[in-house]
Amino acid sequence: MGTTLLSSKGQVILPKAVRDAHRWAPGMAFSVEDMGDGVLLRPIKTIPPSRLDDVASCLSTPGPAHSLKDMDAAIETELRARHDRGRY
Repeated sequence: MGTTLLSSKGQVILPKAVRDAHRWAPGMAFSVEDMGDGVLLRPIKTIPPSRLDDVASCLSTPGPAHSLKDMDAAIETELRARHDRGRY
C-alpha cells in the first residue's frame, strides 16, 4: 500500500501500482462516497457510444415483416392461452 498527498487544488495522485493493477488510465471517472472515516472511489463504468447503424442489425428477424394486425392477434392469442392456464 502506498501513500499520497492532497494537493492545494484538492487532487490526489493514486500510486502507479494501483493504477496499473486496475488498468485505470488518465481521464477515468470515479464516483466518490463519504465513508465517515475516509472516502471510497469507484470507477464509473461507461458504455462506449454507439450509432444506430451499428446496432440496428441486431433488431432484424428472419422472414417477412409482420403487420400490426398480426402482432395484435398474436398478443391476444397468448393472453387467452395464459388466461386459460390460470395465469391472469
